[in-house]
Amino acid sequence: MLFDNDGVLVTPPADETQAAATRDAFRAVGVDAVAQHHLDAIVSGVTVADLSEICTTYDLEAETFWNAREHHDARSQRQAFRTGDRDCYDDVDCLSALSQNCGVVSNNHHSTLAFVLERFDLEPLFETYYGREKTIESLQLKKPNPHYIERALSDLDGDSALYVGDSESDLIAADRAGIDSVFVRRPHCRNTDLDVTPTYDVETLRDVVRIADGHSVDESRAR
Repeated sequence: MLFDNDGVLVTPPADETQAAATRDAFRAVGVDAVAQHHLDAIVSGVTVADLSEICTTYDLEAETFWNAREHHDARSQRQAFRTGDRDCYDDVDCLSALSQNCGVVSNNHHSTLAFVLERFDLEPLFETYYGREKTIESLQLKKPNPHYIERALSDLDGDSALYVGDSESDLIAADRAGIDSVFVRRPHCRNTDLDVTPTYDVETLRDVVRIADGHSVDESRAR
């Protein structure tokens, strides 16, 4: 069993918080005025090509800016958890009932994922976990690229697996890794219309535990 982190185990970061961290990063490298569409592009999941173009616009070295952005973003996320603006979902404790080996695969920084698992005492639930490195190159390895899912699967060495996520990129990454998927309809994605079909479509992690135990969740089965 593999799980996404943000939006599945813990509440996702607010766009406003990420935008503020990105503004701080620009200011740290000497840019005080940033176009809104550039902020939006970085917050919504910037590509390597888009990052290069944005940095060229402001006459910045991409690596210098990205180092600043990752630093401020990671700091803002830790602060949000410490102040209670972000929290762990209350159904995560049910995962202790799983008999399968479990892992976490996130597009967030590996260091931020480690912070979350330690802060909420989730480490005992998972045998392995992967977030991305704080590098420009890691942007190419984010889901829907199955890179980190495949690394986690190799660690767990299972005959079959489920990946539990809250976005289309999660579902696509699972499919590319050759495993089944579960879409959890948290409040932020409750009414999302999907262009890809998950193996299961559920409301809570308790449904995921039922599926893992081989029980039918009739209303959640997508195919």
